Amino acid sequence: MSATVSFKLATPRGAQTVTVSYRRGGTGEPLLLLHGIGHHRQVWDPVIPVLAAERDVIAVDLPGCGASPGLPDGLEHDLATMNVVLGELCSALELDRPHVAGNSLGGLLALALGREKLVRSVTALSPAGFWSQAERYYAFGVLRAMRGIARRMPLPVVEGLSRPAFGRTLLTSTIYARPGRRSPEAVVAETLALARAQGFEETLRSGRSVLFTDDVPGIPVTVAWGSKDRLLVPRQGIRAKYMIPRARLVRLPGCGHVPMNDDPALVARVVLDGSR
Repeated sequence: MSATVSFKLATPRGAQTVTVSYRRGGTGEPLLLLHGIGHHRQVWDPVIPVLAAERDVIAVDLPGCGASPGLPDGLEHDLATMNVVLGELCSALELDRPHVAGNSLGGLLALALGREKLVRSVTALSPAGFWSQAERYYAFGVLRAMRGIARRMPLPVVEGLSRPAFGRTLLTSTIYARPGRRSPEAVVAETLALARAQGFEETLRSGRSVLFTDDVPGIPVTVAWGSKDRLLVPRQGIRAKYMIPRARLVRLPGCGHVPMNDDPALVARVVLDGSR
């Protein structure tokens, strides 16, 4: 069931209200799902039915993405602020140290939550922050180009391209290795989500100084990387393993940067194994 939750955060301008949209369902220990920059919670839909059989799944739209409004004035779309926002979100939903799984930006946020001991396990799918300077320039350039195209493309053109498999490949092959598996409706929705993401540019600007160099001790960590990731190349997973030596490093054969659609069964198994 989709819902929203609001909570107060202190800012230089006084207490401000943050509202987050989420969908919750399933039974078992709580599992928080975090998407990447410019995406929305529906990116997890292919794996949620399997996850919800064993977990109380909470898929959220990060602030400024999907159905969640942007952060109020005085709050930055940076890693430190998002740590606080997600911690307060867990408190508002009465989640006592949930498991967390995140993709891309969501993977970076999941690891940051783990470092602060706010969660009981972390599964990070192609997490941001393990790039070289050249790799970050490349990824940010691709993301800005994708957003520019999404913002300029009229809705009827997006809808027309999304119907045939080759059109879905044109629109989404940067993030999916098997874009033809994505439904036309899902491609239209995520193209609109990218075009409308309020915190996109600010998040990218804050990401220029992000380099994850700390261990995440004391909790189980799984880092998984698609073998066909064209945005954050797979060698970044080796760096992640070096920075987090106790982490379990998993290869996702045939998967792209957003692997949940490319191989839902494999990704669901990796997330469930990581949260046991």
